[in-house]
Amino acid sequence: MDILLPTSGLSLMFMLGLRHGFDPDHIAMIDSVTYRALYERPRLAPWMGTLFALGHGLAVTALAVAIGAFAGELALPAVLVLVLDWLPTLLLLLVGTLNLRALLRHTAYRPQGWKMPLVPARLRDSSHPLAIFLIGVLFALVFDTATQAAAWGYAMAAGGGVAAALVAGLAFTAGMVVTDTADGRLMVRLLRHSAGRAGAPGYRRRVGWSVVAVSYATAAYSIATHYWPQAEVGDLGMTAAGCALVLVVLAACVWLARRRPMNASPLIQE
Repeated sequence: MDILLPTSGLSLMFMLGLRHGFDPDHIAMIDSVTYRALYERPRLAPWMGTLFALGHGLAVTALAVAIGAFAGELALPAVLVLVLDWLPTLLLLLVGTLNLRALLRHTAYRPQGWKMPLVPARLRDSSHPLAIFLIGVLFALVFDTATQAAAWGYAMAAGGGVAAALVAGLAFTAGMVVTDTADGRLMVRLLRHSAGRAGAPGYRRRVGWSVVAVSYATAAYSIATHYWPQAEVGDLGMTAAGCALVLVVLAACVWLARRRPMNASPLIQE
């Protein structure tokens, strides 16, 4: 079987998953369910982000594959194809700008998740693993994410068939699992110690600046390669960029894990 996607394509989808895991809606929801799980299911609390990312990523993959299955039979208007082609880049710029504005304000930075009210209260108030997985699925069905999945499914299937859409979706899911798992585990580490509540705002600001940097960098690369194909960095460059993002996330986890623990909160024990 031929290679379903070039390495650069898989690397780009993985990087998009990493960036999507930094979405403020993700951070807000994961922080909320992780905080509750620390009291209700302390052993499971570090995996709230993982469960959320799996539900979200697998739903996005299913949407992309479903769209990809009919891509050959669809005759989309040229204007719609153009919109689907540029939508991921525009959403990256929007996310980066919204977070930049929030970070520059003279108030405490807090990721604002406009999707959270769309989740039924019964799911929001639960720390059951299935509930967290379903919350991730619901996030994937919101307009912006569903549209992105449709665009990826259509584009990937046109170039390599349904199997390409599946592989791309799984690469996207893997990237999102990395960042959302790191976010959940970092929040657990912060909140389990007495200095956690004081350290959480600073942690959120660092994540916020990461969102801005990754959003603008990925959007800039997409625009550059659209107008100047020679700007394509190639398989090696894309792989290196993806590995660098993973190393940054892992470095943050190691740094926090090696910090000298403060006195643990009496309600939240290791």
